[in-house]
Amino acid sequence: MDSKVLAFTAIAIVCTPFAALLCWNFALPTLFRVFSQTVGSSSGWYLRKKTEGRRALIVRATEESERTFRKQRSPRNDGSDDDWENIDSSTAATSNNGEKGGEDWDGIVGFFHPFCNAGGGGERVLWAAVRATQERWPRAKIVVYTGDHDVSKDKLLSRVKNTFSIDIHPPTIHFLYLSTRHWVLASTWPHMTLLGQSMGSLIMGWDAFSLLVPDIFVDTMGYAFTLGLSKMLFPDMPTAAYVHYPTISTDMLESLDPNTSVGGQGVNAGKGVGVKGILKQYYWKLFAGIYSWMGATIDVVMTNSTWTQAHIQSLWGPRRQRKSRDFPIAVVYPPCAVNEIEQAVELSQESEKRREKYIVYIAQFRPEKNHQLILQSFAEFVNSGTDAANGAKLVLLGSVRDDNDSRRVYKLRLLVNELHIKDRVIFQLDAPWSEILEYLRKAYIGVNGMWNEHFGIGVVEYLAAGLISVVHDSGGPKLDIVTEVDGQPTGFHATTEAEFAEGYEKALSLPDPLAVRLRARQSSKRFSEEEFAKRWLAQLEKLVAMKM
Repeated sequence: MDSKVLAFTAIAIVCTPFAALLCWNFALPTLFRVFSQTVGSSSGWYLRKKTEGRRALIVRATEESERTFRKQRSPRNDGSDDDWENIDSSTAATSNNGEKGGEDWDGIVGFFHPFCNAGGGGERVLWAAVRATQERWPRAKIVVYTGDHDVSKDKLLSRVKNTFSIDIHPPTIHFLYLSTRHWVLASTWPHMTLLGQSMGSLIMGWDAFSLLVPDIFVDTMGYAFTLGLSKMLFPDMPTAAYVHYPTISTDMLESLDPNTSVGGQGVNAGKGVGVKGILKQYYWKLFAGIYSWMGATIDVVMTNSTWTQAHIQSLWGPRRQRKSRDFPIAVVYPPCAVNEIEQAVELSQESEKRREKYIVYIAQFRPEKNHQLILQSFAEFVNSGTDAANGAKLVLLGSVRDDNDSRRVYKLRLLVNELHIKDRVIFQLDAPWSEILEYLRKAYIGVNGMWNEHFGIGVVEYLAAGLISVVHDSGGPKLDIVTEVDGQPTGFHATTEAEFAEGYEKALSLPDPLAVRLRARQSSKRFSEEEFAKRWLAQLEKLVAMKM
């Protein structure tokens, strides 16, 4: 075969999937509308009929469980039985008829969170949202779609209580178990992972609706494609998304190009060069277009930070202009353990005497957390030989999820040796909350090295504990968390090793650190569970009003 023919054939093979994606991207609005009006609506009707029996079972099970629960608790007669019903109606938005409340609404809210037993920040959002929803609408039924087959309802709710100190009212919550969660694992899609996982979420969404079609559907993990599917199948069903981070963002796209302002940032920095890199850029841009169309179908959109809001607005906003008039994209900060930390960590002149020159970094040992930057900046600080650097130590607090994380920690230990700071760095792996609190009590500085951290719960914990923050000059830590109070700083921002080292020097040289700590704690109150509940209910009330 002629070499030119071979070359042409190879190019055609490579370009075929991208051409298909391009056609899909431009044809998506028409395909979406046609599918919704024909195949989608018919399939939705079928799924509703199929799951009517399970809906009736859930209603009966809720009523029976409620009677049993109240009967078991009634002898206590100490008022605690009904604490979950003590709601503050003023925190919710008004319904369409102008009346407050709607507490009698008894529909089913479906929460799509396939990894609900993971125990991370995203799960704290889920359970705080479930708790707030139960309090606001005591007669509503909550269904959580999960793939955690290995844990019972009682054990799961017990873990929620122990991990997050959140009490869930058992009678009105039910778990439906998905059998298709493996389709969204990165390991299932070694190539074209973003698209593969998104396609997998469609399979998982069909699985969920085959179990039960709720009255309101809420995704709290970031599966925009599943929400798009729900609108295709059930155009009249209100939907909501709580977005922790966009699946793809303009910053991600720009980071591929080494010549852009962010071309040296992130785990994909500068990878958009060469034939493979150009194809990657092309693929990401096409995926971003599809992602935008799916996100534009969602009724109510909440984001965890100003940074996430801006990126979601740039992606979904242009295609949801009509929705945005009634349902603008809202920032709902995730609930953080602000009150618990405030009670556990004293801030006073006396407690200042117990502070030590510890710089703590609370972060999982993932590549994007950029522990290397923090180690290198700390080595530069130590080598400066200033009074502030004398005796300072760096503490890395983080969980190790798997073998990849373990290898990452091993490489970090090697780097510590190479930088000659072995006696100045402490690794605390999988530390319990009690140990983390102890470091928050005695540490001086809290540091964050991740570029474009979408929010930064660990940074909020620094503020609540009164640590002087030195954080990356980007994302949530910059825009939302480490901000000024009454024109005065609550910490410092940095980008380079030299800037972080300078931040440590400034923090340890403050003439009145207690004043900064008190401002930081005051600022952290914006991220309490109470504030989250108010903002969450204001958004969910809009969906309930659509069903009343």
